[in-house]
Amino acid sequence: MNFDHAGVATDNAEGLAFLYEDLFGCNIAHEERLGELRVLFLELENGYFELLEPQDDGTIARYLDEHGAGLHHVAVETDDIEAALETAESVGVELVDEEPRRGAWGHQVAFLHPKSTGGVLIEFVEH
Repeated sequence: MNFDHAGVATDNAEGLAFLYEDLFGCNIAHEERLGELRVLFLELENGYFELLEPQDDGTIARYLDEHGAGLHHVAVETDDIEAALETAESVGVELVDEEPRRGAWGHQVAFLHPKSTGGVLIEFVEH
């Protein structure tokens, strides 16, 4: 598996994108609306920042209300998301997603519960 991206919850994806572009010399590689979210990916040499801005009520809006802006999750790329979920389950990790689902860019994604992974919400991504 490889690092894929760090998901950042924000109330202002465009403003944060401008800051990160200046700070890291990166550019917006992809932007889309995914459910209640505006999602921007900023490309670095070895991964992405995924900026998550809620447009309506939903998971990220609730996250921002509870925790404020900041790191939401870390994503790792896998060639076989179903096998990755089986491995996670076999080592006692609680799954948020029992089955992969469609994520940004149309990739298959699944999340692992942070109470099983040292307090970090981890996302598996299959490209």
